[in-house]
Amino acid sequence: MPEFTAFGWLFIAWGLVTAVLLFLLIGRGLISMKEDDQLFLDDAEKQLEQEQHDILSRLDHLDPYVKGLGIASGVLFFVMAAIVTYQVARIYID
Repeated sequence: MPEFTAFGWLFIAWGLVTAVLLFLLIGRGLISMKEDDQLFLDDAEKQLEQEQHDILSRLDHLDPYVKGLGIASGVLFFVMAAIVTYQVARIYID
C-alpha cells in the first residue's frame, strides 16, 4: 500500500469536498428547475403557491452548505497550488 504525503491527503480531501459540492450543485439545479420567477395565482391555486414556498425553503436550506463547501474547495485548491509553487521554486532556487 503506498504511503501518502501531506499533499496526497490534501488532494484526497479536496477531491472529496469538491465531489460533495458538485453533488449539491446538481441537486440544487434539479430543485430550482421547478421554481418559477413570478406566479400570478388566484385563490383556487393555493397549492402551487405552497409548492413554490417549499422549493424556496429547500434552496435556502442548501445555500449555506454550497457556500461553505465552495469556500473549502477553493481554499484547499489554493493551498495545494501554494505547496506546488513552493516545491518548484525550491528546486529552481537550489
